[in-house]
Amino acid sequence: MFSTIAVPFNQTKPHRRDISAMPESEILRRRNEELEKELKKSIEREEKMKQELQKTWERLRVAEEAEERLCSQLGELEAEAVDQARTYRTRVIHLMDQLSLAQKLLESASITVPSSQ
Repeated sequence: MFSTIAVPFNQTKPHRRDISAMPESEILRRRNEELEKELKKSIEREEKMKQELQKTWERLRVAEEAEERLCSQLGELEAEAVDQARTYRTRVIHLMDQLSLAQKLLESASITVPSSQ
């Protein structure tokens, strides 16, 4: 004689071949639930991306402000450097004039200054 084995049937999740046995309204309800879950996830992802975009936009604004401050400071430093160079040049010319005058005075007094070369 043959023995029989009983296999329990899982009612919670129908197999694909069992879908045809479901009423169309149940199929549509489940599909609607799936679509609603996907929509919710999509909306959450979109919100997260908006927040990231806002943070990035804020970092960009801060970086642009910093760039403007740095450019301004650089311009001020360049102007200061030009002013210092002019002052230095004026001082060197003044010292050269003094040295030239001193050499003329020494020559007129017939004093020879040995060269430092």
